[in-house]
Amino acid sequence: MPSDPREQLLKAIEADGRYPPEAHEFLHEGLEYTTRKLLGDAAGAEPRHVTGQQLCEGLRELALQRWGLLAKTVLNQWNIRRTRDFGEMVYFLIGLGLMGKQGTDRLEDFDDVYDFGPAFDSYDIPLDVSTD
Repeated sequence: MPSDPREQLLKAIEADGRYPPEAHEFLHEGLEYTTRKLLGDAAGAEPRHVTGQQLCEGLRELALQRWGLLAKTVLNQWNIRRTRDFGEMVYFLIGLGLMGKQGTDRLEDFDDVYDFGPAFDSYDIPLDVSTD
């Protein structure tokens, strides 16, 4: 058994086989993005928590910022086709003891937060329209 925690995580992800390491890395980045957006940068001793729905919305925003109209394609390549897939990854990490949850949290909180078609099929390209 690998002694390095990162190596242990990679082995567990590989053994699970549903989502690649890149998808889990994106989930981690999306959690940081969502937490920072909703709760700010303050580093307190208290655990910070976002709901499954909030995390799904944050992941959507981050995916669109990164990949624009290719966001759905990238997620689909990682076997992420619905918001429940985000929840499956979260609960996999909870099962490994790498994420926490509150008593009211449920996997079903990730069900049907949005439909991937409408959520990713249109994207407003930010334009810099400054007239300096």
